[in-house]
Amino acid sequence: MNSEEHPVGAERPLAVRVREELRGRWHQFETTWRRSMQLRVVVSTLALSSAVVFVLGMVLQTQITNRLLENKERAAIQQVDRQNLPVLEQQLTAVDPNADEVGEQLEAALNRLTTTAAEQTESDSVAGTYEPVLVDGHAIAEDGAPPSAGPVDSVPESLRRLVEQDQFAIQIETVNDGGSRVTMLVIGSPAGTATRPLQAYFLFPLESERRTLQVVQSTLLVGGLVLLVLLGAITNLVTRQVVRPVRQAAQTAERLAAGNLDERMRVIGEDDMARLADSFNEMADSLKQQIQQLEEFGQLQRRFTSDVSHELRTPLTTVRMAADVLHASRDDLPDGLERSAELLVDELDRFESLLGDLLEISRLDAGVADLSTESLDVPDLVRRVMESLLPIAQTGGVELRGHFPAEEVSILADARRVERIVRNLVANAIDHAEGRPVDITFGQNERAVAVTVRDYGVGLRPGEAELVFTRFWRADPSRDRQTGGTGLGLSIAAEDARLHGGWLDAWGEPGQGSCFRLTLPRDSGERVEVSPLPLPSARSIAAPEALLAVPAEPSENDSVPPDEEQDRSGRGSAWFSETDEQEER
Repeated sequence: MNSEEHPVGAERPLAVRVREELRGRWHQFETTWRRSMQLRVVVSTLALSSAVVFVLGMVLQTQITNRLLENKERAAIQQVDRQNLPVLEQQLTAVDPNADEVGEQLEAALNRLTTTAAEQTESDSVAGTYEPVLVDGHAIAEDGAPPSAGPVDSVPESLRRLVEQDQFAIQIETVNDGGSRVTMLVIGSPAGTATRPLQAYFLFPLESERRTLQVVQSTLLVGGLVLLVLLGAITNLVTRQVVRPVRQAAQTAERLAAGNLDERMRVIGEDDMARLADSFNEMADSLKQQIQQLEEFGQLQRRFTSDVSHELRTPLTTVRMAADVLHASRDDLPDGLERSAELLVDELDRFESLLGDLLEISRLDAGVADLSTESLDVPDLVRRVMESLLPIAQTGGVELRGHFPAEEVSILADARRVERIVRNLVANAIDHAEGRPVDITFGQNERAVAVTVRDYGVGLRPGEAELVFTRFWRADPSRDRQTGGTGLGLSIAAEDARLHGGWLDAWGEPGQGSCFRLTLPRDSGERVEVSPLPLPSARSIAAPEALLAVPAEPSENDSVPPDEEQDRSGRGSAWFSETDEQEER
């Protein structure tokens, strides 16, 4: 049902509420079924036990029914052969075959047979009560039917045809008796005399057997239900004894994973579960020991890095002073020594940068790095970074294009660390732009601010977007670099972003360039789940302008001909380049 049929605030129909309730209950059951091994074992056991109990009950009921009917049939045949037929034949000798009232004579013979049966003791009448029927098959009454005595309509036609052929027949038939359906055992036999052939039928009700079967069925049903309940309880008890230690092991493992390395399982007895608990505790002890060793090794490594970095400061300062003296007097040196002095100063610069990065990494690893938060205008900070890197960009023929928003974008952050992140990203983009432009774009929402640095150079191969933040990793170590670098810049930048509660991620395609995105919360430490800016996709590769979440302010000079020189200071985007030529994208 759509929202037009049921607007917001209107009461939903009962059928919708019932479906939602059933759907919620079913989802809850599915969750419980997936998570509870004990429930699955109990339900499976009950299902299989139900099938076994059902089959067993059907077999027992069939066997009991067949045995009751066989006993009834045997007793009835015995009673008919030994008691009923002799008495009936004796009574039929008095029937005059030439008399007109044959039916009345047959009734008299049946009355005599019934009286004789009533006088028999309980031990003599083994088959119980019955109703006799006599039929004269060789005479036709006035209504067209043969003369008969007794409830002849209750005798099945198929049985009568067999008896008319002088056969002894037995059949079970359900007949109407006073408006109710009664199941009877019908026995038919020829009962003719020397003067007149007749058919005799004896109808034995099976009500006592039916009541016996009802008692048997109810007993089997109640017994089966009780058996299923007991099986379910036993299965639940046994399964719980097995599942409980497994659950305890899972809970203990979760607490171990959370950092509580002193958690252990209780060991009770000497069975398989006790051995499992022993093995689990031994594993936990081994893991605790190894983790402690790794922590100690990490602390020693961090301390070593920090100590070495600090100790190198003093000799490096001395070497720096000597190198500065040589560099200042390089004009007085021979040509070979002059070049050596320049190389010495350059390498000392790289050495100092490496020492600074190592000290910063050691502080981040030790967890002692702190943030000096202040109100920071992100676009203004990016402008300063772009201005400082402009000479390097001009040397490589790279145009820096900053797409700045019209309004101020302020956050609470550590200005030094944020500037270091942006500087590192822009410098890397210049190194890998291959003379093409570099775009710096801004995005913001109520909770976060994002900055993307996009180049259109060599790009990244598949899988390298996750490796660029690895320490000392380089995509192509043989490439000429404009800004040097120690291989730690992106690692430090990623750690700085994490300190603020944000993150740094990357995208790249071979030959299409790469894009690095910095996402920071407006207030340091706030939780941010979605970045205000998207990373490029296959759709935006051909048109890099699609990345611009905050476009430049409109101006009639937005489109600049390649050969035309003009002032760009009044545009909404800051342009830093020594050439006006724009590359086609």
